[in-house]
Order: sequence, then structure tokens, then C-alpha cells
Amino acid sequence: MFANRDYRWVNELTVKTAFLTLLYNDLLYIMDSEPEIDRRYADLTMIIRPDKRHGKIFDVLIEFKFVALKDVNMTGGHAKALKEDELYKIPQIIEQLEDARKQVSEYGKHLEEKYGNLRLHKFVVVALGFERGCFRQLI
Repeated sequence: MFANRDYRWVNELTVKTAFLTLLYNDLLYIMDSEPEIDRRYADLTMIIRPDKRHGKIFDVLIEFKFVALKDVNMTGGHAKALKEDELYKIPQIIEQLEDARKQVSEYGKHLEEKYGNLRLHKFVVVALGFERGCFRQLI
């Protein structure tokens, strides 16, 4: 459980840890945190195990970003009170979503080349402190 004291060290790794805790499934996936892709590192890949490719599940690539509340001059209460459309209008969120989108697009191409038969779904996730998160699925 993360608490206010954890803010001192929080970054996208903290967000990834929360997602890994919820998504971890080594029966269906080869889970890989920070796999090297063309001398860079994707945040999280979930590649369907070869013996499970017959199912209707997807390979997953997720890139995480973090925006600190202090970087947007907000309190936790203010972040919680934001409407979803307001969240996506914050310049720092827009910037991180775009940066992550570029990374995921590039990583996705390399993963497709490496594996060849992926049913890859790509996501970008941006956390605003511990209070809010937003995402985009790339097609």
C-alpha cells in the first residue's frame, strides 16, 4: 500500500508496480518488465505463452508515465475532483500521453518483427500523482 510518505520516491515505476500486481498472470503470459527493445526499454510486455496462443486473449504492451501533483500545481483533492475531460486537457498529461504514444508505437513495431504472430494491444497510462490516471489504447 502506497501512502503520502511514498510521494518522495514515486515515479512511473511505482505505477507499473501497481499494474503488475493486478495483471500478473504467468499461466497465460510471459510477463516482462523493462524488456530491451532496440537498445531501449519498454515498461511492460505481456506476450501470450506459445501453448496458450489458441485462446482469445491478446498480447499487451504498456508504457507508463507519471506526472507529479507539484508539477501541475495541484493538491490531491483537486486532482480527485477533476472531471475526466479536464484531466485530458492538462498540458503535462497531454505531453506524457504523446511521448508514451511514440514509444509504444516504436516498441510495438519491434515486437511484431521479433515475434511475428502477435495480437498486440498497446496502451499508454499516465498517472497524476496517486490520485488519478488516464490511458489511451493505440490501434
